[in-house]
Amino acid sequence: MLRLIIGNKNYSSWSLRPWLALRMLDVPFEEHLQPFVAHGSHDAFRAFSPTGRVPLLVDGDITVWDSLAIVDYVAEIHPAMWPTDRTARAYARAVTAEMHAGFSHLRNVCTMNCGLRVALHARTPGLERDLARIAEIWTTGIQRFGGPFIAGEDFTAADAFYAPVAFRLQTYSISLGTVADAYARRLLDLPPMREWYEAAIAETWREPDHEAEVLAAGTIIEDLRRTT
Repeated sequence: MLRLIIGNKNYSSWSLRPWLALRMLDVPFEEHLQPFVAHGSHDAFRAFSPTGRVPLLVDGDITVWDSLAIVDYVAEIHPAMWPTDRTARAYARAVTAEMHAGFSHLRNVCTMNCGLRVALHARTPGLERDLARIAEIWTTGIQRFGGPFIAGEDFTAADAFYAPVAFRLQTYSISLGTVADAYARRLLDLPPMREWYEAAIAETWREPDHEAEVLAAGTIIEDLRRTT
């Protein structure tokens, strides 16, 4: 059976992507959560990951690192990872690669912290550009391919890669417009997303650097996470 090594669910947006894709496609796998190490996990994670990062997929003697590489590896066995329509598949691959490589302002300002509700100190021009582009991707995809997902009727890797954005919008109370907001709610309502969220807020462990990133970006309005 496939084995997926992930980080803490409250923080790890990269882990969420392949985890959600596998769950939504009903691909059997064994989940192994490897907690982040305070002030840097690289050296500890090097014991099992070539990059010192998660997620990591293990399939027998094959090890696949990087979230995009993982979904592409799984797609060789489960083609539903990508749309069957060639045009929709091209769009899904392009916007997935765009998320994988870009949106640095969103990543740096609005770090993923599922259990918090935060009022941002400010929305920088770079953050506004990232948010506008995401709204454009979601709205264009849904309108072009008929929805309810980015590239049509079925959930694909493209939706999995943008799922962490839905958690960020919830945490930082950000609206992207009617179509995009409805899509974000649709993602949050998916049973595996609800499962991830409940597990995230049940975590009692805190990583200082992730916590500091939130405080640098805004004021915590509410902390819904379980305490020790």
